[in-house]
Amino acid sequence: MKTNILIANAIFIATLLTSCSDKEIRFDKENLQLANNIEISITEKPENTLKLIAKPLGGMAILKNVKFSNGTIDLELKGENNPGKSFVGIAFNIQNDSTYESIYFRPFNFESKEKKGNAIQYISQPKNTWSYLRKNFKGQYESEYINAPSGDDWFSISVKIDSQNVSVYDKKSNIELLKAKRLEKQVSDKVGLWTGNNSKGEFRKVTILK
Repeated sequence: MKTNILIANAIFIATLLTSCSDKEIRFDKENLQLANNIEISITEKPENTLKLIAKPLGGMAILKNVKFSNGTIDLELKGENNPGKSFVGIAFNIQNDSTYESIYFRPFNFESKEKKGNAIQYISQPKNTWSYLRKNFKGQYESEYINAPSGDDWFSISVKIDSQNVSVYDKKSNIELLKAKRLEKQVSDKVGLWTGNNSKGEFRKVTILK
């Protein structure tokens, strides 16, 4: 009995540490919940890299063993310099496959003179889509990527989320790229990696800081 109690306590502590850890998250297909029939692959080159290929309307890979509400998500990600066909980011406060908040990037706009202000986007699906927000709240929920990398390169970001705001920072420079008032109240502790309509993206060095 005493041994069983010790084992149970050890499992509980390990689970608690996993949910609050600032260690890099290891990708494992068994610990990913896939939404909208998204395709995935996991490789070690680059080390511990997750690749997502979304179907029409996009998709995500939810991190099943991670609980997140407020805090910071650090990660490196990569899309493509492919106009209108590369949308890559994170989803949080996930209630189901179509109800969630998201921060995502349009790498094809990183170096665009005309559309650089549309490089970073915050949305809350299904009501507050990018098109609705751009039409009714122009410039409030999307922004430029200052000192942007190439649209085909890896880039490193921090997303800070609290009950009131969501902020995005470039990790190398610590420049704040976007700050927006949250459009939803927190009701879910699910978080995941996201790609938009018919897009593919790669993710690595994901850490959750609470």
